[in-house]
Amino acid sequence: MNVLIIGSGGREHAITWKIKQSPLCEKIYVAPGNGGTKEIAINLDINVKDFSAVRKAVVDYEIGLVVVGPEEPLVNGMVDDLKTNEETKGVLVIGPAQAAAKLEGSKEFSKDFMTKYGVPTAKAKTFDSSNIREGYQFLEELKPPYVLKADGLAAGKGVLITEDLSEAKANLDDLILNKRFGDASARVLIEEFLSGIELSVFVLTDGKDFVVLPEAKDYKRIGEGDEGPNTGGMGAVSPVIFADKQFMNKVVEKVIKPTVKGIESEGMDYCGFIFFGLMNNSGEPEVIEYNVRMGDPETEVVMPRIKSDLLEVLIAAAEGRLNEVKLELEPFTATTVVMVSGGYPGDYEKGREISFKKDVKGSIPFHAGTAIKNDTLVTNGGRVIAVTGLGKNMGEALNRSYSGVDLIEWEGKNYRKDIGFDLQRLGQ
Repeated sequence: MNVLIIGSGGREHAITWKIKQSPLCEKIYVAPGNGGTKEIAINLDINVKDFSAVRKAVVDYEIGLVVVGPEEPLVNGMVDDLKTNEETKGVLVIGPAQAAAKLEGSKEFSKDFMTKYGVPTAKAKTFDSSNIREGYQFLEELKPPYVLKADGLAAGKGVLITEDLSEAKANLDDLILNKRFGDASARVLIEEFLSGIELSVFVLTDGKDFVVLPEAKDYKRIGEGDEGPNTGGMGAVSPVIFADKQFMNKVVEKVIKPTVKGIESEGMDYCGFIFFGLMNNSGEPEVIEYNVRMGDPETEVVMPRIKSDLLEVLIAAAEGRLNEVKLELEPFTATTVVMVSGGYPGDYEKGREISFKKDVKGSIPFHAGTAIKNDTLVTNGGRVIAVTGLGKNMGEALNRSYSGVDLIEWEGKNYRKDIGFDLQRLGQ
């Protein structure tokens, strides 16, 4: 089977890397891909916002399965387009339809869904320019920290948290009135702060059945000790030490099953991944948010821990027979350290030449913001390369990640030196 992966980040490189291992995979294409996917697949230089160009690629390259990586094409209806057009309606697709993608595309919609189906989550209200004063009043009723979320997609950066009430009100103004994230923040969700420690849980569902993938914990802040502004993710670890069998059973019963049941009850066309952003609150899981795709950089530690043939599992999901599949996982630990451009998540330069001191053999460099220009690998984004290490424990995996980081150079490279620090403390 020929496979097409939509996207250009580390998530898509990791998914491509895993699918390519399947004996069922003949040719694998990535649109538009990056400098790393170019080494293991065929990059297609097409604008994935142009759905007609995507359909043409599906036909031209005789694609049997399309995996949509990022959230934006899902929210914009790429899956609907592929399934309803005559020339592509027979292709298998991993990704929810547009109506189901609102679970990520609108924080308000997802919060209402969680409330309706009894999924544990924080109380929240939504405000816009018409009732912003009521938003100020709602903030005054809450205890700090104050959490404000852009209702729409904001590339993983649409959440502002502060301990100061005046700053929270200023943030509300900045989001709504100053359009900090454009249309994405025209409506803003203010919610109670959930205390505890975060983790990410992933499932693959065909809309009625599901399989649970390895859990992970990511690190969003730019600086050590979780200081500084949020990023798209500076690293990740899997497994997560506190996500033991007892906790994960609670996640399945209280979070996953009600969510999948809600998807089925609502008649949603949902075949794809669900990302549960969770808080472990004294042993109880509470949902921070849904995403309708795999996370990044979590995918870079989840994919190596899947022992099963991923393509076989994806085909079963797309054909509506996920109940026939048993997902096997690897017991080892995977860690990833994200190397970023200098200045990220603020202004940064692209086009810096990337060099490898020698082959990175003890770890896996998953490319994110890279490109090939004049036969040279260069930086092409804020998050550039996620270096994944595997080991019998977290210490061994992290040593391999950081050894790989030391072998990769470009002007202005930056990375966190404390990935996994909090989990290591828990394990002491």
